[in-house]
Amino acid sequence: MILWFGKKKQLDEAKAAGETMKAPELSAEELAAQEAAAREKAEIEAKVAEANRAWEERQKREAQEAEDEAVRAKAAAELKLLEERREHARLRAEAEAAAEAEANDPGLFGRLGEGLARSTARLSEGLAALGRRKLDAAALEELEDLLITSDMGSKVAARVTKGFAKGRFDREVSGDEIRAALASEIEAILKPREKVVDFSDGPRPRVVLFVGVNGSGKTTTIGKIASRLQEQGAKALLVAGDTFRAAAVEQLKVWGARAGIPVLAKGTGADSAGLVYEAVEKAKAEDLDLVLVDTAGRLQNKAELMSELGKIVRVVRKIDPQAPHDVILVLDATVGQNALSQVEAFRHTAGVTGLVMTKLDGTAKGGVLVAIAEAHDLPIHFIGIGEKAEDLRPFSAEAFAKALVGLKA
Repeated sequence: MILWFGKKKQLDEAKAAGETMKAPELSAEELAAQEAAAREKAEIEAKVAEANRAWEERQKREAQEAEDEAVRAKAAAELKLLEERREHARLRAEAEAAAEAEANDPGLFGRLGEGLARSTARLSEGLAALGRRKLDAAALEELEDLLITSDMGSKVAARVTKGFAKGRFDREVSGDEIRAALASEIEAILKPREKVVDFSDGPRPRVVLFVGVNGSGKTTTIGKIASRLQEQGAKALLVAGDTFRAAAVEQLKVWGARAGIPVLAKGTGADSAGLVYEAVEKAKAEDLDLVLVDTAGRLQNKAELMSELGKIVRVVRKIDPQAPHDVILVLDATVGQNALSQVEAFRHTAGVTGLVMTKLDGTAKGGVLVAIAEAHDLPIHFIGIGEKAEDLRPFSAEAFAKALVGLKA
């Protein structure tokens, strides 16, 4: 044990002595080698630092370039969007101007006037007779009766007669003055309902549902609208939702073939709500502009058929809560005052957003459209005056009012 401690003491003393010893002097060669190693180390560290600075600068430069590119891309996208909006506004203005010119085409409404004249002969004769007598209470009562017989209804007839009598009572008026004054009164009722519908506006695909009773002209109206849209470059899909009547499907296919627009259809008796759902999904997948849906004609007093129409609306809203974006009720002018009850029923069930009045070139009296405009705050988009695609025209309150009373445009 003593020997062991002795050795430890000697070791400790040796270590202490070694610590106090001076570092040995290096030779010139060793000093040169040491300096060279230090320079090499410094050079390496400098190169690493330079490489790090270059990398950082490159990262900053690339980030700036990416940011500049993103800014340029954003600016380009905003400029393109602005240009598209300007072009859309220009095309829309041109379309509205063209629609207005088309709606007020004298030749067009000459035909409308001829059609109305055939069915409102009593009104024309009565107005001519009034132009040869003093405008007293009896004459005004006769005028009101004439307006009622033209399908305007008692409420509208009373309003028009009252407005017409102001400033004219108890004096003689000419036939042309009577017609001009009546046209002005009727136009005042119709003008707030005049609206050209722009199917290019709003969401895509824009889902348009056409509803109405049997024989109102829904399928023909859709075909005519499709033809116009195809001419304007719209990408549309026609849907033969009238799965109860095979003839309606074939008729829509004919219109689709003429316009070069595809038609989605299924066999007779198929579920129309499911078909419409499939059509909207297809339009979304193919990035189409419009889905025009023909529905089965149904009487407004048939609860089960009206319920089915409500089902179509509910099913479509599973894809788009805002759809259908338009529900257009197609009315047959020849049914007279019955059209009022149709508007009420379909408006309640399907949420009608606009109207089309067809068959004004036939035996229609036409006055019912004035009664509808008075009773319902619904826009009137189109009127039909024939079988050809160009016979479906934008509605003009002024031209219609003049044609109704036999006044030349």
